Amino acid sequence: LKATVRRVMTMLAQRDYNALERLTNRTRLTAAEMAEGVRDYGANLILPPDDSFGNLDVIEVEGAQPRAWSVYFALWTVEEGQSDLTLELTLRESDKEIYDVEIDNIHVL
Repeated sequence: LKATVRRVMTMLAQRDYNALERLTNRTRLTAAEMAEGVRDYGANLILPPDDSFGNLDVIEVEGAQPRAWSVYFALWTVEEGQSDLTLELTLRESDKEIYDVEIDNIHVL
């Protein structure tokens, strides 16, 4: 799970919303919606420190086939460090290098 979240966070920090849209197979949020959510927050995202990936808020989705997890992760900004902006994902098992990704939301908690 951590490697997948790290990949997503790297793309967010690089503002590569089009790549994120492709990674998620264009489900849920579009590149424009992701960009808007970050822009509306008004801060510059950065890749969090490595130890922050140990703080994933993970809940397994009961009965999901393939197995799936709902993940919440606090985003980091240049201006604040750990921010109130939160990334909400659904990750599903896959035969790829990382899990299948759905970005459910980017919002302030």
